[in-house]
Amino acid sequence: MTLRAFVGQLIAILAMAVAMPASADTHEEVQTSWRLLDYIAVDYIEAVEGGEVTNELEYAEMQEFSASVAERMAALPANAHRAQLVAEAEALVESISTKVEPAVVARDARRLASELIAAFPVPLAPEAAPDLARGAALYAQNCASCHGVSGGGDGPAAEGLDPPPIAFDDVVRARERSAFALYQVIGQGLEGTAMPGFSDLGAEDRWSLAYYSGSIAFEDVERGRRIWNDDPEIRARIPDLAALSGLTPATLGEAISTERADAVMAYLRAHPEAMASDTTGSLALARKRLQQSLAAYEAGNEAEARELALSAYLDGFEPLEAVLSTRDADLLASVETGMAELRAAIGRGDPLAAVAQRVNALDVLFYRAETVLAPDNASEASAFAGAFAILLREGLEALLIVIAMIAFLRKAERTEVLPFVHGGWLSALVAGGLTWVAATYLIGISGAGRELVEGFGSLFAALVLLSVGIWMHGKSQAGEWQRYIQKTMQHALSRRSAWFLFGLAFLVVYREVFETILFFAALWTQGHADAILGGAASAVVLLGLIAWAMLRYSRRLPIGTFFAYSSILIGILAVVLAGKGISGLQEAGLLGITPLPDLPRVPILGIAPALEPVAAQILTLALITLGYWRNRTKGLQVRTPQAESG
Repeated sequence: MTLRAFVGQLIAILAMAVAMPASADTHEEVQTSWRLLDYIAVDYIEAVEGGEVTNELEYAEMQEFSASVAERMAALPANAHRAQLVAEAEALVESISTKVEPAVVARDARRLASELIAAFPVPLAPEAAPDLARGAALYAQNCASCHGVSGGGDGPAAEGLDPPPIAFDDVVRARERSAFALYQVIGQGLEGTAMPGFSDLGAEDRWSLAYYSGSIAFEDVERGRRIWNDDPEIRARIPDLAALSGLTPATLGEAISTERADAVMAYLRAHPEAMASDTTGSLALARKRLQQSLAAYEAGNEAEARELALSAYLDGFEPLEAVLSTRDADLLASVETGMAELRAAIGRGDPLAAVAQRVNALDVLFYRAETVLAPDNASEASAFAGAFAILLREGLEALLIVIAMIAFLRKAERTEVLPFVHGGWLSALVAGGLTWVAATYLIGISGAGRELVEGFGSLFAALVLLSVGIWMHGKSQAGEWQRYIQKTMQHALSRRSAWFLFGLAFLVVYREVFETILFFAALWTQGHADAILGGAASAVVLLGLIAWAMLRYSRRLPIGTFFAYSSILIGILAVVLAGKGISGLQEAGLLGITPLPDLPRVPILGIAPALEPVAAQILTLALITLGYWRNRTKGLQVRTPQAESG
């Protein structure tokens, strides 16, 4: 390193060291000014009415606080906005001095507070949804002595305090407070009052306490839940925790009526988790990504819009599919179809209005899904049914293929190769367990990764089953199996063929185990572990009975009939997996989508409302039909010379 470079780096480090405390001081000044402005907006009405002072002490506080704000504004670092902020702060001082109407002061104070945050940003929201139970405990420990157990401002330590403690159950004043304002006061206290700061509490605890104390005055939680879930316009006004934390019920009431705003705030402050984004999969994240996608599309960046729409599905919605499929399969199908059509619309370059309409329609579906997925709707019965249905559905595909392989080897009297098949599916179970451990504790499996594994796995299995099905159909023709035994049986199941059977058993089982693990991981988060384990155990028992019946019945079938039935079954599974494979690659964003809106989605048959998977299934069916026709033609040609020679 040259001396010049060293000196340059040293200067940069020193500059950072000097700037850091200054930045911290600015941060604190902005927070204090914001808190004072919020206090003025809420409490000025207690000091002045009709141009006359009604409370000398309150009025003196308003004068003191407004002057303090003006001084703090003037002391902020110079930028393009500071002069305007100082001018508005001085205008606020003048308004209070001339005793203007409280509504005007409240409006100007809130506007100045918003402009201050915009010019000198500070965190306005918690990083995660506040814990209301923790907030209640903190309130009882730190606040009830002054503010009262029920928030009435009548605690045993309130007597003689001037001004008296805030009554949190006063709905009129509570409408003027945001959660952020309460958070600030909790952390820093309030000058000129007996309210101390609780800076020793961590940020998470302060937010939990702020949300709890801010929820006391609002009681109609259930009505608020219904309004929130039914009205997408209200949800658009409050898109995230930051918006909720900085919003006062009074401001919301100006847009949707005071009564409805009180109910919505009752719900959201009691259940802030309704706003929280979860990067491991949540409808809040899906909504956020869709709005970002729409903004990118409006800006003319179609590639980014496509990626964000895909992320909305893979990272936001897809991890929740398992639970939703057990509670409302029709809603799940509607969301999947809607998201596929949105990506297709972006790819086609549809008009902005059309894309926005699809985003809005999905937003409504998401909130319907959020209601369905709410913990209140989780029951032991739904958990049992979900676990049972998932394991039975995913296990049946793999079971049919593995049982067909086992039955074939027994019919061919090559039971010494059975350990390879059993080793394949048992290894798949072990690999699935390792996948679960890795996905849970070591790495994160992205939505695209999940779909790619399922997509490519399905397509490979479909190709193998296509060839196996045609081969087995050929052996079902009259006399063909006997000739095959006589000519090629000694080479039919070489060591290489045995390892091929191992690989096929591993592939088809691992694909289903992989998907089942992801579904059960989502289901597990809903609780009712005993019911989930009971449902899984019941599905295992039923799968075992199906396997036993298939093996027992296959032993009684003549070899030709066995191969005929097996070839039909394997052909059907090949068609199903071809559709699932293409759909998986589309959902991973690897293939485009041409929607077929009128086609129903039938997951058990691999049918999806899009041209590409349907075309893949038609092609697979055509190849199977062609292969079967050639087998039959060849069989007739072989039998005809035999008949003539006879």
